[in-house]
Amino acid sequence: MRPEATIGLAASVAFADFTNLDQHPVDASPAITCCQALTDHGLAVSYPDSATYKERIESYWSVAAQLTPWCIVQPSNAQEVSAALLTLLDGPNCGIAVRSGGHTTFAGANNIVEGATIDLGNMNSTTYHPKNSTASVQPGSRWLQVYETLDKLGVTVPGGRAGTVGVAGLILGGGNSFYSAKKGMVCDNVVGYEMVTSTGDIIYVTNYTHADLFKALKGGGSNFGIVTRFDLSAFHAPKLWGGAVSYNKTAGPELINSMVDFVDNVENDQASSSIIFWTYQPALQDTIVIAAYENTDGVVAGPSFDKYLAISGNLSSTMRVTNISDLAHELEQPTGYIDLWFTLSFKNDARVLEHAVETHNQLVEDLLVQSPDGDFITQCMFQPLPTIFAEHGIARGGNVLGLNKLTDNAVVWLATLAVKGAEQEEFGRAKMTAWVKSVGDFAKSVGSHVEWQYLNYADHSQDPLGSYGQENVELIRTAANKYDPLGIFQSKVPGGFKISSSHQGR
Repeated sequence: MRPEATIGLAASVAFADFTNLDQHPVDASPAITCCQALTDHGLAVSYPDSATYKERIESYWSVAAQLTPWCIVQPSNAQEVSAALLTLLDGPNCGIAVRSGGHTTFAGANNIVEGATIDLGNMNSTTYHPKNSTASVQPGSRWLQVYETLDKLGVTVPGGRAGTVGVAGLILGGGNSFYSAKKGMVCDNVVGYEMVTSTGDIIYVTNYTHADLFKALKGGGSNFGIVTRFDLSAFHAPKLWGGAVSYNKTAGPELINSMVDFVDNVENDQASSSIIFWTYQPALQDTIVIAAYENTDGVVAGPSFDKYLAISGNLSSTMRVTNISDLAHELEQPTGYIDLWFTLSFKNDARVLEHAVETHNQLVEDLLVQSPDGDFITQCMFQPLPTIFAEHGIARGGNVLGLNKLTDNAVVWLATLAVKGAEQEEFGRAKMTAWVKSVGDFAKSVGSHVEWQYLNYADHSQDPLGSYGQENVELIRTAANKYDPLGIFQSKVPGGFKISSSHQGR
């Protein structure tokens, strides 16, 4: 047991209640009872007056997610996850949140005010098994930790492109990676899940033991249980060619045309990937364009990048041959902001990309009027979503993402805003909502709308599960009802996107 778990409980919870008053008043009785029960089970429990509690709250990437629960319990294995879950379910109105990497942007996704947070951060090991070429990755890991462990062994797995992103959230939401054009989404590379169910049972889920749940977990989010281990197919990891190139925004039209051509060529060069995004940067007090280029075979400046690399006048370039750990570290994102993320998808149509960029420029102007100091960050990001992604998913047994319904190459659009302060957040949310609506309406008007939202980029107001299509929604709903018949992960553990809240089929 950690030393802070033995601190005077009444004083600790009183402090928790005091610190929570500005978010939501709480009744001290369930707070004391729930947290004391966790302590009595010998679990590692931290309270608001401890250094561990403070460190864990501050480690949430988005300030919006930095809520203050009654206490934080940090299990070290699946058995302790089971004990923590059952203890809280047995308590009087013990709210429950589950946190892995803590990278989801919005409040309540992986944290809670009136309850306890099960923080999986101590479950962060990665183990390679050479006999069957798999890697067992625990849910509290961040992708940089995973890559650094596997790089030393000359192998890797598909995973997050930013090193600070957590393992569990990315995989359960599908997961895009540098390897998606070769191997499908990250979830398509899972061969087994260790999961704690709502009854506290620890089960191992594969295509042979629980075929329905195995498929539902591939993109179905937090609707079934708490995954305590992911077993992923691993493979030899050659050096990658990659990095980021920044451009003046005047290069925008050429970059859009290059992206459209690139997306349509992904099937012919499945080792290459690219992302481009317009971003207002407070340090520059201006908008620039950043393009990330990668080739997972280590081919330097291959033909797929000819149009990109012909664009003159870049501001900077970090292109080099390196390993995935280095690239993932480079793509980390700044902390200390309230982050708002929205997403849409549309056909690979330059007109829609152009409209998104034009309206992004107007968004920046509006934000500068409201925040004259310019302390905010925007992103208008485009990523390939070619049909080959779905083909790999089908070849690996299928998932519930619904990408197989796409008949044309498409683009995933991520719209983000990072601000400081409640007033800026309120103003920014209204502007972001209008921006997303404008882009969506325009895509529909030119026949390029695609009914698919990437769960890991979605705002809480969106319905990514519903965008998977009726068949997949029913598969998720059926699996959730079967493996969690009391709906514990729909109501008692409210974080994330819940199938019971999806508008599809209702």
